[in-house]
Amino acid sequence: MVQPAVDDAIDLTRIRRALVIKLRHHGDVLLTSPVFSALKRAAPHVDVDALVYHETAAMLDRHPAISMLHTIDRALKQRSRFVALRAELRLWQVLRERGYDLVIHLTDHPRGAWLARLVGARYAVAIERDDAGAWWRSSFTHHYLLPRNTERHVVEQNLDALRRLGLWPSESDKPLVLVPGAAAEARVDALLAQHALARGRFVLMHPGSRWQFKSWTAVGSAAIVDMLAADGWPVVLTAAPDRAERALTHAIGAAARASVIDLSGQLALPELAALIARARMLIGVDSAPMHMASAMQTPVVALFGPSSEAAWGPWRVAHRVVGSTVHSCRPCYINGCGGSNNSDCLITLPIARVATAVRELLAETANRFPP
Repeated sequence: MVQPAVDDAIDLTRIRRALVIKLRHHGDVLLTSPVFSALKRAAPHVDVDALVYHETAAMLDRHPAISMLHTIDRALKQRSRFVALRAELRLWQVLRERGYDLVIHLTDHPRGAWLARLVGARYAVAIERDDAGAWWRSSFTHHYLLPRNTERHVVEQNLDALRRLGLWPSESDKPLVLVPGAAAEARVDALLAQHALARGRFVLMHPGSRWQFKSWTAVGSAAIVDMLAADGWPVVLTAAPDRAERALTHAIGAAARASVIDLSGQLALPELAALIARARMLIGVDSAPMHMASAMQTPVVALFGPSSEAAWGPWRVAHRVVGSTVHSCRPCYINGCGGSNNSDCLITLPIARVATAVRELLAETANRFPP
């Protein structure tokens, strides 16, 4: 552990419980998993809890460093104000009863400032915000900086919160952690047997994202399916239950000459993680399954368009990133060109480049599942 370089480093002996808050999407939540590993290693005596949205809880469930996982159910907004308020008050009561000494807030969500005050933590850290007023600044004892003119992977950005507190993560803390669980493992093994698939002898393609502008074309994906089939690789297609994602996998299946095994919308997140772990490779886009492949140490070919692979790319896993070399505007972080939900940098991505990346990575990682 590097010696603290900040003069206001926290005193770990005064901490019994810590709360890490990440109110974002699935992939964002999974990318916080090293924070829990690093904090627990630095302070084994501390109970480390998490607060996330209910639908993202599977990303941290069964993490060995997490003592308690709290969730916020955003679906309650669709019910009466009374029901939503009662749930909020119940959450506040539980958090106060836990008696947190440290709050680590990993976004700029204003709820984190309220909660840091509510639990009365001795220490609290959040992002330094140029636009923040006195309320935000006074809600936290520490503020960590993000790069202004360069990009830094989100995993390291999350760990910067610990560095600002005087806790320096080690390299062993940095892998993503995702534990599918025994039930998910058993269901996936049954699915593989049902479809006569052997562990490590199929390629998984998850072509869609909840954000349509991050997706490649059905024609391009179908061409990769046909190439893999010609090379002797069965292809499994997966997608979230979302209508647009399932429409994309249906279009791929219709456009491909080769047959595919379509499991779109049929897998819970832990089951998808277990399936990814058994795949020879994942082919996908900037989405949660790409990050799940990093956690499961499954080689991944990731297609990037408007978002940045420097900040969001595959983490510590064998991979290839395929992005446009002719669109100087990327990464733009816009929902498609002009807000159209279609990204020219992805639509025009050459099939040949993706095919080359897939074949190269398959050859490079040939010993992943020894015969």
